[in-house]
Amino acid sequence: MSTPVPKMTDAEIQAALPSVPEWSELNGAIQRTLQFPNFVDAMRVVNKVAEEAERANHHPDILVRYNKVTFTLSTHDSGGITAKDFALAATIDRLAPPPPPPPPPPPTSPTLAAPSAAGAPASKSRSKKAK
Repeated sequence: MSTPVPKMTDAEIQAALPSVPEWSELNGAIQRTLQFPNFVDAMRVVNKVAEEAERANHHPDILVRYNKVTFTLSTHDSGGITAKDFALAATIDRLAPPPPPPPPPPPTSPTLAAPSAAGAPASKSRSKKAK
């Protein structure tokens, strides 16, 4: 049996999270949910991750909900998050399709300018001359 990898401190976890920006810390693990066009595409990625996890001898918890897959990583032997979890997260990111781009902003309609004094009908003010 191999020696457990040291559990990371909270500060080390916070410093490492930017290296896997799609992941978040949740209850002593790091987690990411991916969405795919369909179930078959989701399972393709799950199977690729399974092969890599087996090679690394570090296995994620995987929840499949039709076209959504949630990967949860924690090193059970170490009792929390370790460098092994961040390494596997980076591998999953490499195997997974990139996140979809954010939706474009809604089209802007030309703003209707308030009628200007030039466009308003001229007022007919008549001054009365004193007689």
